[in-house]
Amino acid sequence: MSLTIRLREYPGYGLLRTDHRGDLWAGGLCPASWVNQMCSQFSFVKQIIELAHGSAQFVSNFLAKQKYITATMPAAGNWCQIESDPGVFTQLIKAFGTKGVQVEELWTIDGGIFENLKPVHGLIFLFKYVQDNEPPKPVVTDDRVNKIYFAKQVINNACATQAIISILLNCNHPDVDLGPELTQLKEFSMCFDPQMRGLTLSNSNTIRTAHNSMVQLPLFETDPDAASKDEDAYHFIGYMAIDGRIYELDGLREGPIDHGEVKAEEDWLDAVRPVIMQRINAYTEGEIHFNLMAVVSDRKMIYERQIDDLLEASQLIPMDNEYLENEIRNLKMLIEYEDEKMAKYQDDMIRRRHNYLPFIITLLKILAEEKKLMRVYQKAKERASRKGTKKMKV
Repeated sequence: MSLTIRLREYPGYGLLRTDHRGDLWAGGLCPASWVNQMCSQFSFVKQIIELAHGSAQFVSNFLAKQKYITATMPAAGNWCQIESDPGVFTQLIKAFGTKGVQVEELWTIDGGIFENLKPVHGLIFLFKYVQDNEPPKPVVTDDRVNKIYFAKQVINNACATQAIISILLNCNHPDVDLGPELTQLKEFSMCFDPQMRGLTLSNSNTIRTAHNSMVQLPLFETDPDAASKDEDAYHFIGYMAIDGRIYELDGLREGPIDHGEVKAEEDWLDAVRPVIMQRINAYTEGEIHFNLMAVVSDRKMIYERQIDDLLEASQLIPMDNEYLENEIRNLKMLIEYEDEKMAKYQDDMIRRRHNYLPFIITLLKILAEEKKLMRVYQKAKERASRKGTKKMKV
C-alpha cells in the first residue's frame, strides 16, 4: 500500500494540497520532501531514529511523551506576529467588519502597476527596522494632528494591523465601509492624543481577536528566550494622501511624517514613489527584505460596477454588440478570478489554523513501519549540512 493511500485515512487529508494527479502534496512538496524538511527542523526526529531504528512501536512511544501545541490560542492581551501576505491582510480587514476593500501585493513600484488597481487608498511597506534618532521629514505637530488619525504603537507585533487600521481610518472614499467596530473606534478615540489612541486600539478585544485569528498555529512548544538576540526586526508603516499631502504613518514615531504636497494634476502614487525608493536606497547593497502592498477597493465590486456602467451606456449610446460582449466577457473573467482568489485565501486560512500534528505523527509512524524514516532523516541531515556550509561561505 502506497504512502499516499495510507495517509488518506488521516481525517485532515482533504485540507492538504494535491497536484493535478490527485497525489498528496503540501505547500508544493511531496510527502517525502515535506518530512525531509521537517526532519531538518525538529531535533527530536534524531532521537526517534536513535531510539526506534525504524520501529513503529518505539516511534509511537516516543511521540506520546512529547509536548505539543495542538490548537492553542494566544493568551488574553497578547498580540502575535502575523505574515506579510495580501491574503492574510484581506481576511484581517474582513474580520474587522470592513467592506469594499482588499489588499494586493506589489512586485514593483513602476507607475504602470497601479493602473489596474485604482483607486489605491494607501500603501503598506514592510522593511527591516533600523534604530535612528530623527525621521527624514518633519513630524506633524500642528492642528493637522487633530484631523489625521494617528496612533502610537504601544504593544509588540501590532504594527501590521496598526498600519492597516491607520489607512482605513483616514480613508474617505465611497467604496470603503468601515463597519461598526472601526467606526466606533474612530468616533470614540479621535479626540485622544496619539498615545491614548494607541492604548485604545490595543485594548480592543475585537481587533486583537481578529489579529490573532490570522496567526498560523504552532505545532511544537518553543522557548521564546532561545531566539537569537541578533535576529532582524521588521516593521510595517503606511503611506497615503490626506488633504493633498503625502503622509507616512509609523506608529513608532511621535506623529505623522509629512512628505510634501501632491502637485496639481499629479497622482499621489507618483509623488510617493521616490519617497519609498529613498527609504529602500538607504539600506546597504544586497538588502532585499522589503514588501509593498496596496490597500485598494474591492476588485470584484469594481468589475461589477463597470459591467453595470457598460450596460447602462449601451442603452443611451449605440455600441457595437461584439465590442460590448467582449468587454463584458473580459470583466466576468476578472470577477471569476477574484472569486477564485478569495476562495484560495479562505482555504489558506483554514490550513493556517488547522492542527496538522496528527498528520505528522501518522506520517512518521508509517515511514517507520515501512523502514523509510532513516533514509528520509539522512537526506534531511545532508541537506541541512550543505545549507550550513553555504551560509559560512557567504
